[in-house]
Amino acid sequence: MELLTFLIDFILHVDVHLQNFVTAYGAWVYALLFVVIFVETGVVVMPFLPGDSLLFVVGALCGAGLMSYPVAVGLLLLAAVLGDQCNYSIGRYFGPKVFQWEQSRFFNKAAFDKAHAFYETYGGFTIIAARFMPFLRTFVPFVGGVAHMNRAKFTLFNVIGACLWVVGICTAGYFLGSFPWVKANLDKIIWAMILVPGLIVLVGAWRGRAKA
Repeated sequence: MELLTFLIDFILHVDVHLQNFVTAYGAWVYALLFVVIFVETGVVVMPFLPGDSLLFVVGALCGAGLMSYPVAVGLLLLAAVLGDQCNYSIGRYFGPKVFQWEQSRFFNKAAFDKAHAFYETYGGFTIIAARFMPFLRTFVPFVGGVAHMNRAKFTLFNVIGACLWVVGICTAGYFLGSFPWVKANLDKIIWAMILVPGLIVLVGAWRGRAKA
């Protein structure tokens, strides 16, 4: 319970926790950030970590001179790319092991063929768009691996999506984080970055079920 309480508090007040960490531990904050982004994108059971809000706050701290923008963006970009590659590899390796293919009642060959075809056709857009969607950015690369999406194609769109996500949001925080209105309403911005993409995903899923 204490760990869960800390995680919730960290997600909702990531700006305060990061600033305190920088003050107390200095450059070790880069290692912490690398681990958080890598785990959120690379471990399918940790989709709730604060990706978008974390990147925005990092950019704001860089703009305030508390962190190095090139170092932070470079490390976070590396963590995001490696995280998705790890998640894809886990799905590609363990998918067949879990389902045991045709010998398993849990495996649906027709569904697998459809998923594979979908990822080969729309996988690039899906991987890039999912970067900006909490939860989806954790599951999409895993499912891409399970569906055996072409690895070279996955890697290309993984890098493109990571660049747009990390550089885009960090840069937005870098330039907007110093605005008085943003400083005064940062907690509301964090809430919006958590809730709005989640609502979009839920509405999309609901509309998909309704059409079905």
